[in-house]
Amino acid sequence: MTARIYRPSKTAMQSGVANTRKWVVEYDLAEPRTVEPLMGWTSSGDTRQQLKLRFDTEAEAVAYCERNGIPYQVFEAKPSPRRTISYSDNFAFKRRDAWTH
Repeated sequence: MTARIYRPSKTAMQSGVANTRKWVVEYDLAEPRTVEPLMGWTSSGDTRQQLKLRFDTEAEAVAYCERNGIPYQVFEAKPSPRRTISYSDNFAFKRRDAWTH
């Protein structure tokens, strides 16, 4: 069973960068999920899949995996380009569209 080490990206419903600064260690599935015939719920006997460990740095997450003998993969997320504009740019003369109200 391998673990994934990554920094989560921000969701579409989020405008800030909260909960995206910490590194997360997640375990991959050890056995496939099955559908329970009586209720139709999806279940799994693997309880490690429910576990998410958060670390301040990537080095701490890697050290945890190496200390406990867990094989891991590190996924680097590329930062999204941030376009900063000010409110006064809405009224600039160089706008593509005319500002009318």
